[in-house]
Amino acid sequence: MQRKKLRAIHEIDTVDGVKMKVGSKQAQRGFSLVELVIVIVVIGLLAVAALPRFLDVTEEAKKSSIEGVAGGFATAVLSVRAQWEANGRTQDTNGFYVVAYDGTDMKLTAESESTEDLTIRSGYPFGLADSDGLGSALAIADTDCVDLMTELMQNPPQTATTTDFDATQHKYLATTVEDSNICTFYQMASANNTPTNLNGAHNFTYEPALGRVVVNLAD
Repeated sequence: MQRKKLRAIHEIDTVDGVKMKVGSKQAQRGFSLVELVIVIVVIGLLAVAALPRFLDVTEEAKKSSIEGVAGGFATAVLSVRAQWEANGRTQDTNGFYVVAYDGTDMKLTAESESTEDLTIRSGYPFGLADSDGLGSALAIADTDCVDLMTELMQNPPQTATTTDFDATQHKYLATTVEDSNICTFYQMASANNTPTNLNGAHNFTYEPALGRVVVNLAD
């Protein structure tokens, strides 16, 4: 008789089909298959709705980034010219304009090179002077563009020519069109880091003859 009472004390009726014991925690129910499917569907709908906005934010960030880099580059160009003016329009021994800017000798443009087809304004950097600090007539190669990005800015993004570009290291690609004397700096994040596919890449150009920097945002 005593054994039966003890058993009755430790057992209670089933609750929701689950037999419980006194003093034990209530059984926890997991999600049913239908509930899981509903949750997955809701998450999918939220992702579909949010993805375009996320992509827009990413694209706007790329545009803001290149605009910031181009603005810093343009400011540095003007600083070089201001330094040259402050130094009294310095020249090398051959009469070419040069200036020591932040410890680096820069070659500068000169109005004397102007022709009927091209107007050149004096004092804008287009490359590094040679080891003797000598300048030259206006002529730009891809490597000059890389040098300008590297030496003009305080914290320049890693930049390379098409030949040297490494997607794991470089953020910008510098190129010139033959005889144009214009540097084009491509933001490689907007080109999927592919040097052979630059049509949709944001870029900015630098034209030393006029000291002009222009940002070109892809559609």
